[in-house]
Amino acid sequence: MRNPRPNVLLITADQLRYDCVGYSGKHPVRTPNLDRLVAGGAAFSHAYSVLPVCCPARQSLLHGSRPETFGALWNFSGALPVAALPPDAYTWARTLAENGYSCAYLGKWGVNPDYDATAYGYHSYLGEAEYDEYAKKKYPDVHFTNGYFGESNPIPLEDAKTHWFADRAAAELERLHSSGEPWHMALHFSEPHLPCRPSAPYNDMYDPADMPEWEGFRDSLAGKPYIQRQQQLSWGVEHFTWDNWAPIVARYYGLISQLDDAIGKVLDALERIGAAENTMVIFTADHGDMCGSHGMMDKHYILYDDVVRVPLIIRWSGARYPGQTCDDFVYNFLDLPPTLLSILGLELCNPGHLQGKSLLPLLAGEGLTEPWRDTVVSTYNGQQFGLYTQRMIRTRQWKYIWNPTDIDELYQLQSDPGELNNVVSDAEHAGILQELRARLYHQLKADGDALVSNQWMQKQLLGGAKLND
Repeated sequence: MRNPRPNVLLITADQLRYDCVGYSGKHPVRTPNLDRLVAGGAAFSHAYSVLPVCCPARQSLLHGSRPETFGALWNFSGALPVAALPPDAYTWARTLAENGYSCAYLGKWGVNPDYDATAYGYHSYLGEAEYDEYAKKKYPDVHFTNGYFGESNPIPLEDAKTHWFADRAAAELERLHSSGEPWHMALHFSEPHLPCRPSAPYNDMYDPADMPEWEGFRDSLAGKPYIQRQQQLSWGVEHFTWDNWAPIVARYYGLISQLDDAIGKVLDALERIGAAENTMVIFTADHGDMCGSHGMMDKHYILYDDVVRVPLIIRWSGARYPGQTCDDFVYNFLDLPPTLLSILGLELCNPGHLQGKSLLPLLAGEGLTEPWRDTVVSTYNGQQFGLYTQRMIRTRQWKYIWNPTDIDELYQLQSDPGELNNVVSDAEHAGILQELRARLYHQLKADGDALVSNQWMQKQLLGGAKLND
C-alpha cells in the first residue's frame, strides 16, 4: 500500500521577477504551465526574498533562518571569502530523510563550495557540472560572444539546460515514485539568470519593439545612493536607452517562457505516473532581476522590489480555494521550512531556530483576525564589486532602506510604485521615517542580525545620528 504522506516537489528559478509570471498580470510574459499550477493551488502576490543573492538565499532556505545568523553574507565569488552553511547544520531536507522520505536534488546548488547536497540530507545529487560536460562534449563548437547581455543559444531546445534537467527530473520522479515511499525532489533551475540565452523557438518569441518599460525605468537616480550610479558605470550601461535594453528584456522574457515549457514537462511527468494528487508542488525564485529597471543590471546594491519581490506558488490538495491569490506578506524561503514541517505532520521536529511562519493557515483558508505580517525585511551585504550593507523594511505604503554608509531611501509606494522618488529628506515624512527606523531596528535585533549590536549602528536607527541628504 502506497504511503499516504504527501510528496514534495520544490522547483525554483534563479533571478525571476515577481511581475514576469502570468498570474501577476503585470508584463506580457507567457507562462501557461505556471498558470496551470496556480489554478490548482495558491499564488502569493507579495512574497519576498530575505537576501536577493543566490548563495545566501539558498542556504537560508535549507537552514530556515536569515543568512546573517550563520555568516552567509554574499556569494562565494564575492570580494572576500565568506562563511557557508556547514554540513552538520540543521536542514529540513535531512529531517524529511530521517522520517522516511527519499530525497533527490537536481540543478543549481550554491549552498557550500566544498560539499554537495548529499551532505545536507539528500540521497542523490545531479548538478550543473554534469550538464556542462554533456553540452561541451556534444556541442564543442558552440561559443558565445555577447557576455552578460545575452544572445540566442544555437543548442536545440531538447538539449538546452532547462530541458536537459527537466528530462532527468522526469526520470527521477519515476524512480522515486516506483519505491512506494514518500519522496521529496528539489529541482533548482539556473534560468533566467543572466546571461539570457534562449534556444529556438524562444529566442525570438518576443519582439523587442513590444517590450513595455519597467515602472522603475525612467529613474534619474537623483537623491539616490552613489553606489547605484557606480553600478551603471561598472556594467557600462550608463548611456543605455530603452532601445538598448529592449532586446535584453526580450531575451529575458524568452528564457522565462522556455523555463516554463521545461516545468511543464516535469508537471506532465508527475501526472503521467499518477503522483500529482498526492504531491505538494512549490514554485518560487531566489530573487529577481533589474534587467534595465532603474537603468541597472543584475541585482546588487539595491533593495528595489525588482529584486526582493518574487513569485511563489504552492499547489497542494489541502488548499481550500484552488486558484486563489493571497496578498499577505510572506517570505518565500523562510516560511517554507515551517510550512513543510506542519503539513507533513513533522511539527515536533521543528528545531526551534526557524524564523519563518507556517503558511498552512493561509493555504487552508482559515479566517485570520489580524494581518499575517504587516512588514517584511530584506538585507544585503555586498558582492563582487565590493561590500555595501543595506537593510530594508517594507509596509503596504512605505519602503525604508537603511544604507549605513550612504543616504537612506524612503519610498511612498502607493503613489510611487516604481520607487523613483527618494523622499527621505522631506520634513513632512520625518514621523514615518522615525517609526520605520525603530521597527527595523527591533526586527533586526529579534532576528539576531549583528549589524545592530553596537552603539554606533543603534544611534543611526534610534538616536537620529543619520544624515538624510
